Amino acid sequence: RESSAGMASSPCGNSNFDSGLEIKTRSVEQTLIPLVSQITTLINHKDKPKKSERTLTAIHRVGQAVSAAVGRFVAVGEAIAAENQELKDEMGQACFEARRAGDAIAQLTDVGATLPSQSDGRVTVFSDRTGMVKAARLLLSSVTKVLVLADRIVIKQIITSRNKVLVTLDHLERVSTFQEFVQIFSQFGNEMVEFAHLTGDRQNDLKDEKKKARMAAARAVLEKCTMMLLTASKTCLRHPDCESARMNKDAVFHRMRCALEQVIEIVTEARSSGETKILPASIYNGIKDFKSSVECLRENLYSMSPQSMDSQLEALVERTEDFTDSAYTSHEQRQAILSLCQLARQDTQQLVHAWVEAQSAHAKEATESMEVAILKTCQSVSDLKRELHKVAVGRASDLLKVHGEQLPLRALKAAGAEGNLEAVAEYSRTLTEQKEQLVETCRLLCHVSGTEPLEITCIHAEETFHVIGPQIISAAQTLALHPSSKIAKENLEVFCEAWESQLCDMAMLLREINDVFEGKRGTFFCRSPQKHSANLKTAKAVKLDAEEQTSIAKLGLELRLLSSDVDTELEKWEDQEHDIVRQSQSLPTATKHYTELYLQLVLSEEGLQLCSSLRTFSTQVYTNAINLSSLNVDTHAVKG
Repeated sequence: RESSAGMASSPCGNSNFDSGLEIKTRSVEQTLIPLVSQITTLINHKDKPKKSERTLTAIHRVGQAVSAAVGRFVAVGEAIAAENQELKDEMGQACFEARRAGDAIAQLTDVGATLPSQSDGRVTVFSDRTGMVKAARLLLSSVTKVLVLADRIVIKQIITSRNKVLVTLDHLERVSTFQEFVQIFSQFGNEMVEFAHLTGDRQNDLKDEKKKARMAAARAVLEKCTMMLLTASKTCLRHPDCESARMNKDAVFHRMRCALEQVIEIVTEARSSGETKILPASIYNGIKDFKSSVECLRENLYSMSPQSMDSQLEALVERTEDFTDSAYTSHEQRQAILSLCQLARQDTQQLVHAWVEAQSAHAKEATESMEVAILKTCQSVSDLKRELHKVAVGRASDLLKVHGEQLPLRALKAAGAEGNLEAVAEYSRTLTEQKEQLVETCRLLCHVSGTEPLEITCIHAEETFHVIGPQIISAAQTLALHPSSKIAKENLEVFCEAWESQLCDMAMLLREINDVFEGKRGTFFCRSPQKHSANLKTAKAVKLDAEEQTSIAKLGLELRLLSSDVDTELEKWEDQEHDIVRQSQSLPTATKHYTELYLQLVLSEEGLQLCSSLRTFSTQVYTNAINLSSLNVDTHAVKG
């Protein structure tokens, strides 16, 4: 038999049920919390020895409320299945199981006015705890499956939106006149707004912080590239025979397609061809793993071999070559890193020596000499970590100060406007050198960032500098060839602004890395695009889309469980007095959800009908509260 506490923790702890489905979004997780609370309440009643008639009535109402909520929830699930044939069988089975479990709970709590002794022999929650646990587990797993299946509709929407964007992107790439371009770009803009809306919601809903950071990075690329695509395409149309303009435009289109593909990989959890590049082996992770191995020797002298520890350290030291081999690392910094690596080797050798002696003596735990060696080894790699952090952060800070003056960018703009191709070539070499410094610095910051989401953001910054540098140069070359072109000048400005924006993002990233190093917990992973405010659901809508159906299913379950939250207070009043105001604190939240849903649905005919039903339900919740308030007064009168 399973404890109710264990079952209650299942949805939000392990995020897995008997169905084997993993909960990957916060919305699904939060939807299950009130349901878990209600069935836990029902199961825990078995352990209470004394049952009054009022307690029986309260349990009966809780069971009925859960069953009714599940019934309404399942109805929405069945409607989603009817609209999406690919989910029909799975959703139908999950809805069937949920309804069966809800009915079982209603039956087990149907005690009516009978006494706790159950002289008529009926099986209830008091006499069949095992049956209640079984029904509860079935309900949780089946409701979870319905929610996870409904979540596939959201994924399908994102994929469909991406496909629309790709088709329009292909059209944009092939246009030959300004009139055609303006017409198609308008359509493209609307489709990008919809895609940004869907992916923004998905990003906020993801539980996995690494996926969230990758999604933010891809969405940032799409946001910035949309303006670049506009000016680069216009420049190419104005100067169709200009090779540098064509290269500039092609690079933007390629980057947008890569970002679109990355979003779909995250949403569908497809294996990326560049998966190893996404999270390279960082020095911080190597140090963390090495220290963990060393400290494990305190508990188990035979957890690993001396040879494997040596190999682990050497692999760690090898990664520091990104610092020591860099042309931008000073002689003093290089020597400091090499000295600390050598010290770590020496301390590790002393540890291995003490370790082998302890094993030869058949020691069961770490000896005193081993303990000293463990502390020294951990300290030496920690000192190495501190030095690497100082080098990476120091270099990044220095670069940001230099780049803050924007000298190469201003020079390129001036040279391009003058039509001076030689000067453009000279300042392009300067910008290329700065780009290489920034790219390498981002790689070093990745080693010392401290968290996987920040590592992802460092890689995004590295890729951005690597791509935008050459794009600025090609835009400057185009302007130099056509110095009187306003469109070419505007295009160069847009790419320079993107460079400056990435420098600002890098400064924020640097602060976050320092916060993590100092033990502060930050929340910045990658600057996410602002959520587009365009109205995606027009007044012409005549039926709810899948996203709305899913939202209604989740909200409907949560709202209707609030009524059983009110009901369970009945039992508490038998032991101590409670003011109705305490329970009614949850009602403003329900009203807020109801109001938001109402505003969201008034644009559709079916939405108006649903709002009417929800308004009726909201009134019932308040009526229940008023009735309970009266009951509370009566209870006080009796006690008085």
